[in-house]
Amino acid sequence: MTTETADPGPRPWQRAIIENVQPRVDDGRYPVKRAIGDSVDVEADAFTDGHDQLRVVLAWQTEAADGSLGSPAGEIEMAALGNDRWRGRFTVERPGRLRFAITAWVDGFRTWRHDLLRRVDPDDIALALIIGADLIDEAADRASGADAERLRALALALVPAPARSAGTAARPSAAVLAARQALARSDELATLMDRHPDRRQQARSAFYPVLVEPVLARCSAWYEFFPRSTSPDGDRHGTFADCAAWLPRIAAMGFDVVYFPPIHPIGRVRRKGPNNSLEAGPDDPGSPWAIGASEGGHRSILPALGTEADFRDLVKKASTLGIAIALDIAFQCAPDHPYVTEHPQWFRWRPDGTVQYAENPPKKYQDIYPFEFENDDWQGLFDELKAVILHWIDAGVTVFRVDNPHTKPFAMWEWLLAEIRKDHPETVFLSEAFTRPRVMHHLAKLGFSQSYTYFTWRNSRAELTDYLTELNHHPSREYFRPNLWPNTPDILPEALQIGGRPAFIARFVLAATMGANYGIYGPAFEMLEATARAPGTEEYADSEKYQLRHRNLRADHSLESLITRVNAIRRSHPCLQRDWNIRFHHVDNDQLLCYSKADPVSGQVLICLVNLDPHHVQAGMLDLALADLGLGEQSNCQVHELLSDQRHLWHGNRHYVELDPQRSPAQIFKPRRFLRREHDFDYYL
Repeated sequence: MTTETADPGPRPWQRAIIENVQPRVDDGRYPVKRAIGDSVDVEADAFTDGHDQLRVVLAWQTEAADGSLGSPAGEIEMAALGNDRWRGRFTVERPGRLRFAITAWVDGFRTWRHDLLRRVDPDDIALALIIGADLIDEAADRASGADAERLRALALALVPAPARSAGTAARPSAAVLAARQALARSDELATLMDRHPDRRQQARSAFYPVLVEPVLARCSAWYEFFPRSTSPDGDRHGTFADCAAWLPRIAAMGFDVVYFPPIHPIGRVRRKGPNNSLEAGPDDPGSPWAIGASEGGHRSILPALGTEADFRDLVKKASTLGIAIALDIAFQCAPDHPYVTEHPQWFRWRPDGTVQYAENPPKKYQDIYPFEFENDDWQGLFDELKAVILHWIDAGVTVFRVDNPHTKPFAMWEWLLAEIRKDHPETVFLSEAFTRPRVMHHLAKLGFSQSYTYFTWRNSRAELTDYLTELNHHPSREYFRPNLWPNTPDILPEALQIGGRPAFIARFVLAATMGANYGIYGPAFEMLEATARAPGTEEYADSEKYQLRHRNLRADHSLESLITRVNAIRRSHPCLQRDWNIRFHHVDNDQLLCYSKADPVSGQVLICLVNLDPHHVQAGMLDLALADLGLGEQSNCQVHELLSDQRHLWHGNRHYVELDPQRSPAQIFKPRRFLRREHDFDYYL
């Protein structure tokens, strides 16, 4: 095995060996991710030859904008776990990048003290005390001030100067020897010696990076809507003022991120009509993702929505409601985007003098020109895209959903995200990359805060169990933060097309309770829209991507009350605000899925039960040992079902459960610990 040291050259006098440091991503090539307030639990193997005592410390330092190490942030001693494994923990407190490293060295004083405790012969003890006094004097030379003075005093108290100079002085009396042994074992001496160790022969691991982001990167509830569809009567194009009128209701529902598709001018050349038709009428608004027209491009606003001042006012109003406005970053252009004429080198021109439009067979996007990144002016293109994001940060936006990042160079994203975070570590980036797993994961390594997932297409109990286990417990969780979406404007999954209201409820509860980050294409989801453009497709009929829509969001069949209730449960239960803590429980019916999430700090536990069959009542026996949930060995437990506000008493470890999808396709149980029994009344926490 090789030793992970800062200097790989052989140094025989560095006796400490450090290996298998965790967490790390690709041996430190990419950072692990945390949010403000999170802990970083670090483990490593550390050992030395022979039986000498080892000290192992964990240190972390900020990283400067140029990538160099900044000021030291802290250092703690790591605890021995046994079998030469060590663990330490530190908490991150501000956004930005930092690095941690592990240092280990053979500690002469601890080794001496350990051996002293095992000695029994008085002559051996007396000689050992002289050796110890010399070690204390050496520490005094490394110390200063009061510590140095105290260490010299302790060395003299341990062995007076004449005895130390003689080396073989007469053995002290048994009482004196016992007193000196007690001094050698004292906490005061141990503390002072630990404070001034001899670290000249220390070995140090490499420095491993950590990306620290806002709490919103770890826990968020997203609500997507099209600003142009917000007019109160549906007879005109929506405006930012109309969007502002929507915000109080969305805030009351418990969402903290409102995501807008692109708000820029929309191209007129090859504009798409309803249902992605190639012919657009004079009043058809086109697709917001066909960015750019005579009014401007990525740094401009569609005039029908309002002005930039109107947008800034909207961002401020959202902030007062506890909502972050997220903008779509779609690095692509309509044929009449100013870039096409101003920077023709940024596009791929075909032999016939036209630009290659975007395709994802069988889908064709005749109204969109992709950038050609492999051009001689690639740095100019990179710089312009950076300027686009900085423009919207200046307008108050710190959350961005990035469209199809997997179709742009990895190198560009690594550079761009790092550049933005140098001055704006508060930014959060969601990767919309429904693509191959390794590509999704590499984008996450490059710095995307959150990632869309395959949750949208995971429906059976086995699929959900396997996938959520992977997301929560695979080592990739150190860098890949999932964001679970049951629908998007591009995706109306089959489960929603055929499952009716029960399927919408079940999928919403799954997304909002399985993942700390989730989102919905809001109005369509609230209103149970489930009609596909054509059989066998996942495209919405009369898609809002190509036309204005008007909905009565207060209609009786709206899911607003359910969504509000579930988000309230999320906000009041920390166990739903984190990933990594999901645990699945067996039910003897494959149509029923049961899982729990626990908060390690408070001990709080929630148990979720979902009927995956939207058409039939499903029942079964749930195996759920209360002791396994940290509820003790009690045989009875009251559970509060938070969606219906009903209470039940569970006995033992097997429980009969039954869910009628027309009444209650999902349940969220909060166990209440049994305390005592008085006068035939049960009392619960």
